[in-house]
Amino acid sequence: MSEARGIDGPDGSRDGAEAGGRIVLRLDRVMVERGRSLNWLAEQVGITNVNLSKIKNNRVSAIRFSTLAAICEALDCQPGDILEYVKE
Repeated sequence: MSEARGIDGPDGSRDGAEAGGRIVLRLDRVMVERGRSLNWLAEQVGITNVNLSKIKNNRVSAIRFSTLAAICEALDCQPGDILEYVKE
């Protein structure tokens, strides 16, 4: 069992994670604020429009740090501008 809270185990289980909330992606809001289109951002980040659309519409359960970093670089923002913790 993992020592760190919320680390995925080899079977995909969440060792020590409590069901207290969830992370919501606010990429759509940041894109509107920056006046950037899905096509433009997908090209800058180097991912498909379909995959970026899934991120934008909160239809993913994970995002690679490298993808998050590329999005932040392209939109000149911080991860906290895109990620929000929502208590349930």
